[in-house]
Amino acid sequence: MGNREVTQIFQDWQANSGNWKARLVLVAFRLAVRCRALPTPLVILLIPYLILYRVGVEWILGIELPWKLKVGPALRLFHGMGLVVNDRAVIGANVILRHCTTIGVRETLPLGEGGAPVLEDDVDVGSNVVIVGPIRIGRGARIGAGAVVTKDVPAGATAVGNPARIL
Repeated sequence: MGNREVTQIFQDWQANSGNWKARLVLVAFRLAVRCRALPTPLVILLIPYLILYRVGVEWILGIELPWKLKVGPALRLFHGMGLVVNDRAVIGANVILRHCTTIGVRETLPLGEGGAPVLEDDVDVGSNVVIVGPIRIGRGARIGAGAVVTKDVPAGATAVGNPARIL
């Protein structure tokens, strides 16, 4: 493994300084992403790791970060329990996700068809938040605790409530 690959695996390390659980989960996630990107014969050899990732991170720790998920660098997890992210969502750089948050689709669509949220860079998501549907959360937006977001949130805005409204 080259220096670039190691850097990619540890790209969230500094952002989660002092939070060993988040550091370990995100290193395991980035490693699973790298494993899935390998040619099929190598992926077959790494199936035990992928199973360990799924059982350890998803089932035991309760943090669903599928290895197909697209995530920018410096993702921060605070109290990751109960975090569920759909594999079609896109998460930008420097995003903060807190516990009991769901980022997913509103309805089941055929494989490969959108329907999941896009969180741009520097988004801060509070705890107990639900973000669903083919929506965009703009750069630097903040989502207040307990919000249910089903519509786009403009860049730099703060959304709160159920249903979420812009302050």
